[in-house]
Amino acid sequence: MKELQDIIKKYENANEKNLKSSLVTVVHLDGSSYRRPGARMLVNEDGKITGAISGGCLEGDAQKKALFTISEQKNVLFTYDTSKEDDSEMGIHLGCEGLIQVLFEKIDSQKEDNPIELLRKALSVRQKAVLVTLFNLDNKEKEQLGTCLLLQEDGTISGNIPLSQFENSILSDLKEVMENEESVFKQYKSSQESVTAFFEFIHPPVSLVVLGAGNDAIPLMKFADVLGWDFRIVDRRDTHANKERFPLASQTLVANPDVALNYLSYDKRTFFVLVTHSYKCDYYFLKSLCAADVPYVGILGPKKKLNRMLGELKEGGVPLSQAKISTIFSPTGLDIGAETPEEIALSIIAEIQAVLKGKTGGMLTLKEEVIHSRDSLEIQVALIEN
Repeated sequence: MKELQDIIKKYENANEKNLKSSLVTVVHLDGSSYRRPGARMLVNEDGKITGAISGGCLEGDAQKKALFTISEQKNVLFTYDTSKEDDSEMGIHLGCEGLIQVLFEKIDSQKEDNPIELLRKALSVRQKAVLVTLFNLDNKEKEQLGTCLLLQEDGTISGNIPLSQFENSILSDLKEVMENEESVFKQYKSSQESVTAFFEFIHPPVSLVVLGAGNDAIPLMKFADVLGWDFRIVDRRDTHANKERFPLASQTLVANPDVALNYLSYDKRTFFVLVTHSYKCDYYFLKSLCAADVPYVGILGPKKKLNRMLGELKEGGVPLSQAKISTIFSPTGLDIGAETPEEIALSIIAEIQAVLKGKTGGMLTLKEEVIHSRDSLEIQVALIEN
């Protein structure tokens, strides 16, 4: 999310200087790679790069191709084969063992729904969205259609499908992707034409709400900013919850713990962390969160503190189900030996990321299977009658 935010900002800066730009996107992958489909970088006419499509090994060559796209005003699809020992295009063996399909798109700043504007719309409101990018794997010499359509959760559609014979099928599949909340690849074929669509499901950014505005909340804010997460801070003390101490927060709320939730919006991508250093405050915050449908409530402190809270809630007529208790993480954070506020913040952020992705946070070196499932990269084929 942070990468997309940076790309949009740099595009705006380039426009102000009348510099043309090219958007570079990984649209498919066969095998392994450092970055997955949806990774992007922006190349401006002056050669400056924002974002990345690899760990640094492809960016130099991609920059040259992006500048060609700008000069020729033509979209191009290029395949990087990182498995070759003597890669004629790259000159090195990258070792990732993958075929990476990379789309280079010219950006017409005068076009209302150019690819950057579609990304901007996707990020402008806190909604789920699906972005459609069309490319031709069968004939890479053809003009690539590129990023052309956006569906937002409220039903708003921006852009259009340039191939009328596939339009109804793509629109139907677009809605299905929104419902399933998973990116997919689909190839549409007729007797005269074929095109591959990358349906990219885009989640709203993570919202991190920290309850307790002590000094240990400051590194949480900084980590959230690096990741492009929305950050909000809550405390009953206006001397602590203020813009001077938390300049990167989208909301600084001064409220008592028993009523704070009344002034906060939240959804299934909102994560709460309680670091008040007060048992009473944490208890009332937790009590108010009992009915909230949120995926994570982290509480700083020992396990016995949580057990005491759960016992008091039960005695007070607010027993929690096992499903609800499973969303409460206390002590909060992964076990990385954290001691300083910065280390503790790192462990909490890492645990939230693991919960977000449905992972346990173990060491990758101990993992025997591949890091990312390759089932999601399968291209489904749909035959369309003329």
